[in-house]
Amino acid sequence: MSGRLVGVGVGPGDPELLTIKGLHALREADEVFVPVADTGEVGRAEATVREYVDQKRVMRLVFALSDDEEARIRNWENAAREVSTPLSEGKSCAFATIGDPNVYSTFTYLARTVRQYVPEVQIETVPGITAMQDLASRSGSVLLEGEERLALLPFTAGEERLREALDSFETVACYKGGSRMDAVISAAEEAGRLEGAIYGARMGLDGETIAPAREMSGREAPYLSTVIFTRKGAEFG
Repeated sequence: MSGRLVGVGVGPGDPELLTIKGLHALREADEVFVPVADTGEVGRAEATVREYVDQKRVMRLVFALSDDEEARIRNWENAAREVSTPLSEGKSCAFATIGDPNVYSTFTYLARTVRQYVPEVQIETVPGITAMQDLASRSGSVLLEGEERLALLPFTAGEERLREALDSFETVACYKGGSRMDAVISAAEEAGRLEGAIYGARMGLDGETIAPAREMSGREAPYLSTVIFTRKGAEFG
């Protein structure tokens, strides 16, 4: 009898943004796994889970943050083997991930690797609120109206991809731009899209920063930073 693996989106960091369905999935699982950086500190997904689940039921899986592809693959393999043990016993396992499990999520890689060990595993996901949505809400920004289009990309895709998106889409959301914030701002300025751009990091947590993107020029920003570019900027709030 194969087990069930559920990727649960727990939101961008604010524990109150975990959905009721996500909460039920976490509490009903036999085992709850959370991703942990190879540096060891408690991440956003783990912190959210610990607000609602007994710590004794929370298992940590290490994932490399470096650009070392071999290290990342090794971590996925190790994590998949650990999760596969209870799954092969027919248990239900939940894996908590920030944001949504189908959007730039570690869960995607884990689930694919787990299937190699437990081919009959049932894989499901519970959607979660994304950083883009949270930043729009907290900054009073309307993401889309009418026939407007949205582009979502990580800045790790490069400046040229960002420029193309800014030229072609009414709204652009850019993730993982913290260490490259000056380049993000420069690309937006060249495209004439810096006016009204909103920056956000650690939304709903201690140290929250929400500000016009231009104010981040020359300042350090965390890796998990978000910038949204709309034609109107912040309208409410």
